[in-house]
Amino acid sequence: MASWFDDLEARLNQQLDAFLQANPAQQTRLEQQEARERQLQLGRTRQQLQLQAEQQRQGLLALAADIRQWQQRSTKAREAGATALAERAEAHLATLMLQGRQRWQQLTELGARFAGVDAELEQLRTTAARPPGSGLDADWAAFEAEQELQQLKRRQQR
Repeated sequence: MASWFDDLEARLNQQLDAFLQANPAQQTRLEQQEARERQLQLGRTRQQLQLQAEQQRQGLLALAADIRQWQQRSTKAREAGATALAERAEAHLATLMLQGRQRWQQLTELGARFAGVDAELEQLRTTAARPPGSGLDADWAAFEAEQELQQLKRRQQR
């Protein structure tokens, strides 16, 4: 059972749709405003992803330094005959390597998300660069108008 709020929302949406259909210029303005807001939101998301990626890179560099240090320790322990200590160092090294692979995967995922945001931003920029009224609907309307004009010319020539 729909609540009165849902009914009100549905009625308001219907009225808005009817208004926008009757006023295409307002529809265009609304779409442009939504596109600007989406661009701003995507720009903020892009900056956040860049920051996260930089933090991941720094974390990977620190982890790589740890891995080198534990590799040296493991080698040193083996050479000194401290087999148990070397095995513990190698176990710790394996844990660090797993963390490195996980962080690398996270960085790859951030890169994919970044590319998606960039692609959507580019699409919005391309769409915004097109003059209002361009597109398939406008082209179709122009085609129909041209067809009607040609029919009128043919009728007048008879």
